[in-house]
This record gives sequence, C-alpha cells and structure tokens, in this order.
Amino acid sequence: MGSFSIWHWLIVLAVVVLLFGGGGKIPRLMKDVGTGIKQFKTGLKDDDKKADGDGDGDDDAKAIGKDSAAASSTVAPSENKKAANG
Repeated sequence: MGSFSIWHWLIVLAVVVLLFGGGGKIPRLMKDVGTGIKQFKTGLKDDDKKADGDGDGDDDAKAIGKDSAAASSTVAPSENKKAANG
C-alpha cells in the first residue's frame, strides 16, 4: 500500500494527458510522426535515384567550387596569402 506500481503511474499519466492535453493532441502527434517517417523514406528513395541517375557527379563539384569561390572572395587578399603559406 505504500507506493504505486509503474502501471498505476502510466494510467494516471494517460488520464492527465487526456484531461489537460485534450483528445485531439495525441492523434495529431501520431500523424506528425507518421508524416515525418514518410518524408524520411521519400528522401532516402530520392537520394538513391540521384545516385543511380547522375553517374558523373560533376554537379557536386561545381557546387563546391562556387561555394569556395564565394568564400574566398569575402576574405581579404592578405588573408588568402597567409592561408596559402600555412
């Protein structure tokens, strides 16, 4: 009689969530979880299609080249020389 078991606490927690959280919050939460899982799976399939369809991989190199060119243009020329010399 001294303490409650884990099942008692789970039931009390469920009742409190339903009372204060409302009946619609749990289904919305589960829907959001399901949507997230679907988007994750779709993202994995899209990555596989890109990897199979490209073959050349030049797009990534071009994107990196553009990023590094933009980054180096924001650095002063004196800093570029220092970085090149180590």
